[in-house]
Amino acid sequence: MSVSEQERLARVALSRLTEPGDLRLAALTDELGAVTLHQLLADERDLMGLQTDVAARLTGIEPERELEQASRLGLRFVVPGDEEWPVQVGDLAGLEPLHERGGVPIGLWVKGPLRLSAISRSVAVVGSRASTSYGAHVAGEMGAVAAMAGTIVVSGAAFGIDDAAHRGALSVDGPTVAVLACGADRVYPAAHRELIARIASSGAVVSEAAPGCAPQRIRFLARNRLIAALTSGTVVVEAATRSGALNTSNWAGRLNRVVMGVPGPVTSVSSTGVHEQLRTGAMSLVTSGSDVLELIGESGTHLVEPARAPQTVRDRLTARQRQVLDAVPVAHGVGADSLARVAGLGLLEVRSALAALQRAGLVMSDEGGWRITVLAHA
Repeated sequence: MSVSEQERLARVALSRLTEPGDLRLAALTDELGAVTLHQLLADERDLMGLQTDVAARLTGIEPERELEQASRLGLRFVVPGDEEWPVQVGDLAGLEPLHERGGVPIGLWVKGPLRLSAISRSVAVVGSRASTSYGAHVAGEMGAVAAMAGTIVVSGAAFGIDDAAHRGALSVDGPTVAVLACGADRVYPAAHRELIARIASSGAVVSEAAPGCAPQRIRFLARNRLIAALTSGTVVVEAATRSGALNTSNWAGRLNRVVMGVPGPVTSVSSTGVHEQLRTGAMSLVTSGSDVLELIGESGTHLVEPARAPQTVRDRLTARQRQVLDAVPVAHGVGADSLARVAGLGLLEVRSALAALQRAGLVMSDEGGWRITVLAHA
């Protein structure tokens, strides 16, 4: 299905009118359609207070010029109905708002070769800006493992966990997506200019905010719902009790996405928010990229083997052989008949077990009788 030029231009204009995630604009666009809503506002019709708030600004918006300028900056404007449109963000429709933000985006500004329609197989990795070395290591490993498995890593390009997750994916030449709270033509934080450029060269930089928009608190809250909606699941690596990462995981839970948390030291303030979510069952505990892939993958894929201790020589023994081995002394040798009495077994059984134990290098025989070897202590 192709989108008319009139529809696209109307959405460009509407995207300039209010903040991302504005509930009134989302509701009216859904009810009336972008073209009709734009026309009614241009005709000075007051709809849910929008006309008096923002519609007067329509006269100063030139959507054709906006698209031309965006194109020169390497940006494209993706709207519902485009082949590239990520249909999963439609799940935002009808959800109760958080912090007065919600609804399906009017459109998304994108920079980079990765098509948004490919982001359905993806995972969000988010967390504290003031991450510890432990948190950064875990986030980097998760980003790399996910990317190697063909799963796109989505985050917000912030300091700390976001940075580590993006770099983990890039370290294995995997595409990654940065969802920004400012225009997709801007760099925030400024220190991540090189990182965001790398993401844009192989993945995608995405924003609901129009080009040129500065990062503001309310835009971060709106951005978080997009990160959750774009992905199959969200992993939180380090988040204090009050954290934007928990806002993202909250959206993910309400969208019926998989919500995961990485435990930290119980004394770590950086992990108190995650620990509380794990304690209440709001998050599934994950400790590696493999754990994440198992939870977000299709049934029967990326299954993780239960953790087991390395198998020892003793593990390969039969119950009778272990019973005999436990009866063999350390310091001095004893006869087989003595071992039979201690083990409570018949002499023939003991001799058979001793032969097997000797072949395994666990016992030895000398003039004094049977005793265990150094290997048996391992």
